[in-house]
Amino acid sequence: MEKNISLSAPLKRIKVLDALRGFALLGVILMHMIQHFGIRSLPSELRVLEFPAWDETIQWIGNNIIMGRFINIFAFLFGLSFFIQMDRAAKKGVDFRFRFVWRMILLLVMGLLTHSFFNLEIISLYAFFGLLLLPLYRVKNWILLSIVAFLLLGGPRIIRAVDHNTSVGTEQVDRTERAINARAPRPVPEHIANPSFLNSAIHNYEERLLGKLNYQFGYFGRGYVTFAVFLIGLIVGRIRFFEKLIEQKKRNSYLFIGFVLTTIFVIWIKSMLPPPNFSILFRPDGQYMPLSLLTVMTLQDLELVLFSGALTLGFVLLYQTVKFGKYLEVLSPYGRSALTNYILQGVIGALLFSPWALGSIFGDWGVTALFFLGLLIYAIQIVFSKYWLKQFLYGPLEWLWRSGTYLKFQPFRKK
Repeated sequence: MEKNISLSAPLKRIKVLDALRGFALLGVILMHMIQHFGIRSLPSELRVLEFPAWDETIQWIGNNIIMGRFINIFAFLFGLSFFIQMDRAAKKGVDFRFRFVWRMILLLVMGLLTHSFFNLEIISLYAFFGLLLLPLYRVKNWILLSIVAFLLLGGPRIIRAVDHNTSVGTEQVDRTERAINARAPRPVPEHIANPSFLNSAIHNYEERLLGKLNYQFGYFGRGYVTFAVFLIGLIVGRIRFFEKLIEQKKRNSYLFIGFVLTTIFVIWIKSMLPPPNFSILFRPDGQYMPLSLLTVMTLQDLELVLFSGALTLGFVLLYQTVKFGKYLEVLSPYGRSALTNYILQGVIGALLFSPWALGSIFGDWGVTALFFLGLLIYAIQIVFSKYWLKQFLYGPLEWLWRSGTYLKFQPFRKK
């Protein structure tokens, strides 16, 4: 029988993980700012705060350094945190499985509510993947690694592509009609023609939710990469990697070099292939899925994960130094209240870019201006997190989530 013991006391935390989580969310907000948090508004001829040279550089940094890499770190830490929770529960003699299922249901609800503000949120998907982790908790590492390899090598995408290519030669598709429909002017969506929070929320649920699922589990397959990273986090937790950081600095250095060199090698291989037509991934009907496209997609997935590994190890190495560690520790409060800060990022983004709010102003800003505005928002959140956690044990939503998990109000204010 499960003991009614709370595992939420903020004791014996591995501080580097909190700082790393805060670091991951820095990349998340900067990329989301560049992407306007995925919120569409009517194009405007009035462009302000544009700096062409800087904008091009910042956009390159976003596409090639940030996008897909920092969110991988966030996902990795989720898988690692799952192991830590289950492991600590087992050491206390607590069967945490049913609590964890309920905890993921609560996270799913929070994610879907957040989706009403911005459709790029990912915590609802994390809740689903968290449930998938549970039956894999005791599966042997070699089996988990086999699943990771299958997912990162594009297994699900290849299976779908083979089935798709088999049907292309037999199905009758009126390409001319499809091309005409693609060129036909589309009516202005209701949430833009008549801006309101309600219309935006309806649009996010009725249309963008399906688009998200297609992006995650369709040919693009972003969700499969995310789940693979979850599993890597579970494996890393099992081998007690972060519990042996201090005595394993040389190992960490070698791993960092390995990740960097392997990332460069994959990028080099990818550069030798012809540029693919990614639009086929979103509109594959009647079009043959070429092997070159599948190869590039697999290489891209590998590059993102390897790059994320290099960023993670690079951060860890800097955190372990006297010179940089004290500065990176500033990110720990942000990471300790990651759920609150992540959702708050989305709410702020919705206010900045939605047609019903300030979208007519910030939607016209250039990339560089939005990038530095993201840095400012992040800095304000750091200050808020620091002073909040001086008074309270958890971030606001962390406390609400923990209280909901145990169906009992948890201690909140520090004594």
